[in-house]
Order: sequence, then structure tokens, then C-alpha cells
Amino acid sequence: MAIKNRKEYRRHRIKLRIRKVVYGSPEQPRLTVFRSNKQIYAQIINDLEGRTIVSASSLVPEIAGNTVAKIEQAKLVGQLIAKKAVEAGIEKVVFDRNGYLYHGRIKSLAEAAREGGLKF
Repeated sequence: MAIKNRKEYRRHRIKLRIRKVVYGSPEQPRLTVFRSNKQIYAQIINDLEGRTIVSASSLVPEIAGNTVAKIEQAKLVGQLIAKKAVEAGIEKVVFDRNGYLYHGRIKSLAEAAREGGLKF
């Protein structure tokens, strides 16, 4: 990456440092979060097979229809991913914040997922 994208470069380095430790197995898959300026996405991934088990985002019609703040939007995505995961038989996950700081929308999504029944 070029030096001109220092924020992206920094996040990428943090992401690689996290991914050395955080690994999703079939028993305890990885819950990863991607945050853009307007949307937020969450996936539960089995790294052993390289397969996405469950995904949710703020683009889903039931969430996109609401005009709420981005932190509230992240909370709705966290509740949705937890609901889908429990339906798929997943209770324990490892949380991958993907290089983002654990505050704001990332924290909101994680707390909502915990309230929805996921353990991490």
C-alpha cells in the first residue's frame, strides 16, 4: 500500500496482527466485521473450509428501511447476525474486529450480538 493511504495501511497492519491469533474453526467460527462510511457488514466464517456460514448487513431490507443513526444500525445488524447464527446452531464465536478500534459501531454490533445469544 502507498504511504498516502496511512489510515488504510495502519488498519491493514493491525488486521494482519489480529488474524495471526484469531482463527475460526467449525466448533467456534470467526465473526468478522467490515465497516464502510455508510454501511456495516458482519459474517460468520469457518476458516478451515474457507466458507461463510451466516452473513448480515445494513443493506438488508428490514434494516435499510429504518432511518436510524449508524450506531443503532450496527446494533440491528448485531441482533440479526446473532439470530441467524443461533438458528444455524452456532453459539460460540471468536470476534474479529478487522483492524478497527473497538468502539462506536464495532462495539455496538458486538454487544448486540452478545445480547442475541452469541458467546465471545
